[in-house]
Amino acid sequence: MPQEFDYVIVGSGTAGSVLATRLSEDERCRVLVLEAGGSDRGFWQRLPVGYFKSIYDSRVSHLYRGAPDDGIAGRRMDVPRGRVVGGSSSINGLIYIRGQQEDFDDWETLGASGWSFRDVLPHFRSIETYSGPPSQFRGAHGPLQVSDLRNENAACDAWLEAARQTGLPDNPDFNGVSSYGLGRYQLTLRGRWRDSAATAFLRPALRRDNLELRTHAHVVGLDFDGDRAIGLRYARRGATETVRAAREVILAAGSVQSPQILQLSGIGPADLLRAHGIGVRVDAPEVGANLADHLQMRTIVELSSGRDCLNDHVRNPLKLAKMGLDWLLWSRGPLTVGAGQVGGAVCTRYADGNRPDLQLFVMPLSVDRPGTPLHRYSGFTTSYWQCHPQSRGSVAITSSDPFADPLIRTDYLSTQLDRDVMIEGMKIVRDIYHQPAFAGLWKNEVVPGADVRSDKEILAAIREHASTVYHLVGTCRMGNDTASVVDPQLRVRGVDGLRVVDASVMPKITSANTNAPTFMIAEKAAAMICQV
Repeated sequence: MPQEFDYVIVGSGTAGSVLATRLSEDERCRVLVLEAGGSDRGFWQRLPVGYFKSIYDSRVSHLYRGAPDDGIAGRRMDVPRGRVVGGSSSINGLIYIRGQQEDFDDWETLGASGWSFRDVLPHFRSIETYSGPPSQFRGAHGPLQVSDLRNENAACDAWLEAARQTGLPDNPDFNGVSSYGLGRYQLTLRGRWRDSAATAFLRPALRRDNLELRTHAHVVGLDFDGDRAIGLRYARRGATETVRAAREVILAAGSVQSPQILQLSGIGPADLLRAHGIGVRVDAPEVGANLADHLQMRTIVELSSGRDCLNDHVRNPLKLAKMGLDWLLWSRGPLTVGAGQVGGAVCTRYADGNRPDLQLFVMPLSVDRPGTPLHRYSGFTTSYWQCHPQSRGSVAITSSDPFADPLIRTDYLSTQLDRDVMIEGMKIVRDIYHQPAFAGLWKNEVVPGADVRSDKEILAAIREHASTVYHLVGTCRMGNDTASVVDPQLRVRGVDGLRVVDASVMPKITSANTNAPTFMIAEKAAAMICQV
């Protein structure tokens, strides 16, 4: 007979780890977590700057690729997703930023009743222990450790001063009263190590007798009794196993795999399902639709001196030794940084009022993409993305084979506003580079190059060079309309006993990094489930 649990959670990522921890606090509940990947105990998953190696490591990341996209000059975007305990929180760039308060008010306006900023703030606070100054906006007793930047870099400081010279204000806490302005990014750090959803939530909770984690378990389909989800099947060690859920099955597999599992189980666009020989349980056209992501454009300048550039430091044995000692003895220095050191949120001329529509990230290094060698010249990078992209893509199965990757259509830059904002972003970044505080530090614009001047040339360069920031969301949209995939309690429409709890439920992408709001989604979902 199949084993039975009260809750079966698919995915041990950010959302799944939080859910498992909170639901298993009730010792009467039996909770099972299924993870398609393996252990997160590798050194590069623990070292903060190790994200640079992990994101494209097929041992811990599912290396999806998007379909050819005219918006990015016909290129296929890499779409890596965490395939490891802790999910993408074990391989991401560690940046902890909630997004603008208005992001969540937008959710409520779009039909996600009960998800305004006022509603979600208590859940944000209960997630974290922030090491900075106390604030009504911050938490002090949560499992996740959030730290201010622990690295100083003179070139980054000069960039911040140059940004001030353009009239931009300082912001000491992007997770405080406002995200507008420039400052230093906060990171999920526990001492000298990464603090992921696994280390902060799941692994401590696994000491409980009522919580079990099974790794290398690939879900192949959901099981139903009439209109109720009663369990699922998963492949493990060459065999297919079945488990039952007395209360609920919860998909926390992310914005690619959650809609894929629903479609494989007969919940999705009817024509798509029939085309692949899958019986239609619920005709739900929006399953897999509404895919949103932040498209990032990197600009690179070559510094006149390499004294403040990590490209040069990593090739200097003495500098490397100092980095190691700073990390080992004081939990500081370049080995503790994430995907951005300084930056912030600014307004282009297309911004709605004073609400920022551009996010900037700065690193004193340059590289083609994570996992490849740093450039041999003294590079300095300012990346930017549009906070509120209108372009939408989709995720759709390509067969009834649960091991086949779905078709991911990214459809970047498909609206005029998206193109306009990204062009304007280049001009804003260049303006900062040319301010007195920074202009004397660099000698050459490498990407996109000083010869790229007109709007047409800038857009062409963006299409050729822009990349994902790995922020895919929205493919199981939450709302109070019947077309939405899940209702505001995250219950899948058309069936009982089934929820989706991950970044796929976002009605609209948040303005900045998506990991922090995904923690919050799971924390709020667990509270709603426990009240039932």
